[in-house]
Amino acid sequence: MPDAKVVFVEGMQFIGTADSGHAVVMDGPSSVGGNNTGSKPSELLLMAFGGCSGMDVISILRKKKLAVTRFEMNVKGEMAKEHPHMYTSMHIEYVVTGKDIPEDAVKRAIDLSLEKYCSVGATLGKAAKITHSYKIVQE
Repeated sequence: MPDAKVVFVEGMQFIGTADSGHAVVMDGPSSVGGNNTGSKPSELLLMAFGGCSGMDVISILRKKKLAVTRFEMNVKGEMAKEHPHMYTSMHIEYVVTGKDIPEDAVKRAIDLSLEKYCSVGATLGKAAKITHSYKIVQE
């Protein structure tokens, strides 16, 4: 079972460390007593979703030996106005750049990630509506 440890530093700053040993700085804006020295925890959810799905998609595209030269995900979330301000919806846009990138391969890789492999997306999808789109930039 994965483990993480989160330690309070000062103000609203926390340092999170997971099994891998890598640390993440979390903080809040000055309006809540923070110094804005790190990402807000809710922002990390969006980044985690993009990273999780992105790792799946690039892995699948590499197995197909496609010449991807740039790959990014733009993840946007809508949050409830009332506490606990949970995400009600998320949209992830995949932008794949390369030479001779077939649309059907990109679509299949994304579908596999979102429907089968991405644990973060599957978890978030229990609480929020997840939509996606993609753009292919041919070089």
